Amino acid sequence: MTALTRAQLGALGEKLAADHLAAQGMRIVERNWRCRYGELDIVAADPATRTVVFVEVKTRSGDGYGGVAEAVTRDKVRRLRRLAALWLAQNDRRWSGVRIDVIGVRVARGHGPELTHVVGVG
Repeated sequence: MTALTRAQLGALGEKLAADHLAAQGMRIVERNWRCRYGELDIVAADPATRTVVFVEVKTRSGDGYGGVAEAVTRDKVRRLRRLAALWLAQNDRRWSGVRIDVIGVRVARGHGPELTHVVGVG
């Protein structure tokens, strides 16, 4: 098996994260939403609670850069909040709740992917 490029690794992580969310009963509303200030990896809806969930996906091929907690800094959470507000301003739908989650995906050679879902980081 050849090594994945950074873009391929990221796309694989986002697909695995979207599949994980769908398996939890969430509906994927949008993927890779972009504006001039950045990108939201996944926007999902939890129909049971009418909550919109903005999901940052961090994919790693090893532990060299730390885990999920280290990957999302206070500045990154602030940026995600700003992006979420911009997305909400463009989408008229009313939500009962808004949440930011992080899904860490570790894809290591010889092992199946490991997902860590951190709910409500900001």
